[in-house]
Amino acid sequence: MRCVVINPKEDVVAVALEDLKKGEVMSTPAGEVVLKEDITRGHKFALHDLKEGDPIIKYGYPIGHATCRIEQGMHVHSQNVKTNLSGTNTYTYNKVPPAALKQLNKTFEGYVRADGQVGIRNEVWIIPTVFCVNHIAKELEAYAREKLMDYKNVDGCYALTHPYGCSQMGEDQETTQRLLAALTRHPNAGTVLVLGLGCENNNLAVFKKFLDLNDDRLMFLNSQDVEDELESGYAIIDRLLEKTNKFTRQTVPLSKLRIGLKCGGSDGLSGITANPLIGRVSDLVVGAGGTSVMTEVPEMFGAEQILMNRACSEQVFNQTVDLINNFKNYFKTHGETVSENPSPGNKAGGITTLEDKSLGCVQKGGKAEVRGVLKYTETIKETGLNLLNAPGNDGVSCSALAASGVDIILFSTGRGTPFSTVVPTIKISTNNDLFSRKGGNWIDFNAGAIVDGRDFDELAEELLDYILKVASGQLSVSEKRGFHELLIWKDGVTL
Repeated sequence: MRCVVINPKEDVVAVALEDLKKGEVMSTPAGEVVLKEDITRGHKFALHDLKEGDPIIKYGYPIGHATCRIEQGMHVHSQNVKTNLSGTNTYTYNKVPPAALKQLNKTFEGYVRADGQVGIRNEVWIIPTVFCVNHIAKELEAYAREKLMDYKNVDGCYALTHPYGCSQMGEDQETTQRLLAALTRHPNAGTVLVLGLGCENNNLAVFKKFLDLNDDRLMFLNSQDVEDELESGYAIIDRLLEKTNKFTRQTVPLSKLRIGLKCGGSDGLSGITANPLIGRVSDLVVGAGGTSVMTEVPEMFGAEQILMNRACSEQVFNQTVDLINNFKNYFKTHGETVSENPSPGNKAGGITTLEDKSLGCVQKGGKAEVRGVLKYTETIKETGLNLLNAPGNDGVSCSALAASGVDIILFSTGRGTPFSTVVPTIKISTNNDLFSRKGGNWIDFNAGAIVDGRDFDELAEELLDYILKVASGQLSVSEKRGFHELLIWKDGVTL
């Protein structure tokens, strides 16, 4: 198979699965098409003649409209297609019957916490209240790492450094506080040191109002209050290592797993291979009683009605409408258009408009009902598929997923990225070429095998088995390289 028509009944374009040359004859459900131009892998060509203003249909939905006449076999991309997106919309709840999901009986080895949550890592986390103590946090991290061999049940120690915590005002500062507080409750942390300075806006006395002070995993250090913050910090780290080491892995059901769904550096194959593969895995986890969380709200624009129709109730439908329209208003209040996407890398990979990107992006949500809608910094309340308010930016959205409480993130990519957040992040390539170059270096799993004829469902179970191995202690590719980064969504004045 050298090209694919995703929805043969509706689509007016085919997607190249490999580089195609002008003059080649492509066999499609619409008949034979002679290519009038070279078509790069992931890019589209017209199945029949289109006139100016005609809708460009892909995935069975419009991804924009033709800005000029497009002949059969011509390249269909940003030079002749424009988005249909504008401002906020009014939506109708057209509830679809819930999909029947497969129910697997699988387990993994996790860490059961006192509150019933299950982590897949047992780590010491150092969370600075303010950027001023970032390097102190890193020094304490280095000290702990030197001692890890003495603590067989401790999986690591990480300083979750960030650039905020002072000179912020109002909701902007509270956002930082709520996100950091959510991370103190994460089940992948066996213990947590909250490291303060003393004079910052987000000082310990203020920050403690956002914390569960009955959580015996927490310890505190205010750097200005001690003569030698490293000596005092080392003593606390020693205690935290001892305490963390008392946790051991236990066999728990798949229903305890919580996964985040993310794509970044997408290409024209993202919505054909890796994202629908992730969607199938999400359905397997949800079908077993587990939880998945999908974010990147701007990359739902143009595909939001699909998610709204799968809302489990009218309340969740209304929350999804607010999620979409509020984010569009966020764009507008900053003088930006809602369609300022995709990125240059996305376009080079074959994604033409935001609708094109979104219809591929939402494939990660599979077919499950939408059971909950989370605000930014809010933690998971409902099992099943949840939507989370956060932007498309890889660092910010992955950090938001971590703060929501997911144990692990499934991250599809067609262009490739080494980034990983504070929870294990499994990278899934959309194409064979990326995996051949970056497999084992950046990439954990190759969804490009689907183009070679691999069965979706078989590959989904293979990916799930790999996820469960990582959940049980095997290091992901990014973990082996020590990638752990935290980015916070800032929207306010800096003093």
